[in-house]
Amino acid sequence: MRPQVKHNLLQKRHWRIRQKVVGTAMRPRLSCTFTGQHIYVQFIDDDKGATLVSCSTRAKLAPKDVKLAANVKGAEIIGKWAGELALSVGIKQAVFDRGGLKYHGKVKALADAARKAGLKI
Repeated sequence: MRPQVKHNLLQKRHWRIRQKVVGTAMRPRLSCTFTGQHIYVQFIDDDKGATLVSCSTRAKLAPKDVKLAANVKGAEIIGKWAGELALSVGIKQAVFDRGGLKYHGKVKALADAARKAGLKI
């Protein structure tokens, strides 16, 4: 399949999911994005249209003890860190937005690590 066709199918899946998944102030949307090298996580209040907390492999405060990459191991570390940041701000529950990706591999690892950190998804 051509890359543009794959991207269009991914975009359609993401839009379809976003019609159903909406974040509020009490239960924000945990949105994850993966590029070839990095992982980005945001907690978004869709009512206000504002990002409450964000973290990524590129952040200055990211854990320095391990080389972070866009793989399963990096997703586990970022998921744990995202869960801890959310709890420190007062977010206890979130709605998981997988961004059109399959709930498998690094997406699943990120969600499971956030749950282990104490976040209810």
